[in-house]
Amino acid sequence: MRTLSLNARRAREGLAPGEVEVLLIEVTHPDLEAPIRLSTDPTERISTDPLVYGTRSGWRGADPATEPFLFALLSAEVPGDMEEAPASATLVLENVDHAIAELLRSVTSRASVHLAVVLAASPDVVEAEFLDMQLIAAEGDAESIPLTISRQPIEEEGFPMHRMTRDRFPGMFR
Repeated sequence: MRTLSLNARRAREGLAPGEVEVLLIEVTHPDLEAPIRLSTDPTERISTDPLVYGTRSGWRGADPATEPFLFALLSAEVPGDMEEAPASATLVLENVDHAIAELLRSVTSRASVHLAVVLAASPDVVEAEFLDMQLIAAEGDAESIPLTISRQPIEEEGFPMHRMTRDRFPGMFR
């Protein structure tokens, strides 16, 4: 069970209508020079030329002054709390730039994705966090690209974990 702050509980119950939940996304990959940081809310104006909005947060060691989470038009379904189902999420990037689509198609290995839910009024207080997930699929067209994010698929885990040798399992060789 997840613990929420009083402000987050009040926002979900409708007692604090001004509170906005924001999803912060960090994508890392060895081929990237720096992590990609995205936000689902245009919390503040980052620059005027070019016009850029985003959220300043110190989540995951980001420097809020120089490394803001940039606003991206996207919809998100964050991972659930179910114990028997693997943690998975779906992000849909809308109005995708051609360069972003090319970047997603050029990567041959999986990128790591970290998600956090914060409130716009207190972006440094993490309400929910999902770390070390992997980008499983990125397919779409010029209008939108749905990104499927999950933990490492269980099918990719080795079986059996250890080799059945005399040193490791002497009881098998009696």
